[in-house]
Amino acid sequence: MKKEHVKHLSAEERHVIEGKGTERPFSGEYNDHYERGTYSCRACGQDLYESTSKFSSGCGWPSFDDEIEGAVNRYRDTSAGMIRVEICCSACDGHLGHVFEGEGFTEKNERHCVNSVSLTFKAK
Repeated sequence: MKKEHVKHLSAEERHVIEGKGTERPFSGEYNDHYERGTYSCRACGQDLYESTSKFSSGCGWPSFDDEIEGAVNRYRDTSAGMIRVEICCSACDGHLGHVFEGEGFTEKNERHCVNSVSLTFKAK
């Protein structure tokens, strides 16, 4: 993680954002949040997702089908005994969650499964 960009984080936020952890499903403040606005990286403040890309997937974490262009980096993740695609903030490299393709939830056929503790929200 690029430390020069990081704001003060709580122990839980550090566990997820720096330690690549996961918050409990259905526990995050943005799981069922559908206000208009922009979701940003909690660690550095970079804008990541517009509310227009958020949808309900029923998975227990905020789901988005598109990121703001250039805001998210993708990495191959072989932890947990499976192959996944990790997503991180492109500015500070803070862990956001994972992206899944081919599930058919939206026309874009992509689900960014993001931890609420990795995000902040700015209402429009």
